[in-house]
Amino acid sequence: MHKTFVLINADDFGLTTGVNSGIIDSHVHGIVNSATMIMNGHAVEEAVVLAKQHPTLHVGVHLALTWGRPLAETSAPLTKEDGTFRYTNRFLTEAAPDPEFVYLEWKAQIEAFRATGLSLHHLDSHHHVHGWPAIQDVIVRLAEEYGTTFRALTTLDARRDLWVTERFSDAFYGDGVTRETLDAIPPGDSIEVMVHPADLDPILPSVTSYLDARLVEKDLLTSYHRPDWWA
Repeated sequence: MHKTFVLINADDFGLTTGVNSGIIDSHVHGIVNSATMIMNGHAVEEAVVLAKQHPTLHVGVHLALTWGRPLAETSAPLTKEDGTFRYTNRFLTEAAPDPEFVYLEWKAQIEAFRATGLSLHHLDSHHHVHGWPAIQDVIVRLAEEYGTTFRALTTLDARRDLWVTERFSDAFYGDGVTRETLDAIPPGDSIEVMVHPADLDPILPSVTSYLDARLVEKDLLTSYHRPDWWA
């Protein structure tokens, strides 16, 4: 049977220690073969160490604009008074930023990743903000600049040549965190499946409302067996 490249990508690597352990366990004992690191997370240094200990895990950057604090000194216009990003997961209803400030911030996040010595596999973003039409040219510019690819989103259909896979699925999320969702992954062109496994830690409840499902995800991702047709 013709094999399909299936990228099971864990978002939020580096967010907290519990996210880190959940991702690594889901790689070593499960089907996760890729993770994207959020460079302003609470446990980035640990994530870097773990990534270097597990070189079979592809690692990319989970670009942040809707959570946490910026890395670039030029990013004050992107923040609230408390120094955190002003944008939220409802960014489509919010006033768009100057794309140049976003470029400089995301470049700083990518450079912070490159400074670790890890190989950059691909780019994606927290809350899929890289697909925001108002700033989507930024991800294209960065992908071309760094010779890499990014998560396939329909708003970026004009640059399919830069997609990391030919299809993307966010079905394994919330109510979709089931074995049936994994069974339903269709063969064909390459596909990325977004996942968020984690173990509980003291910080996690304060940084995400998506909590209990992460623990369920880890259980499923570590007990599921890759079908023969997955490449």
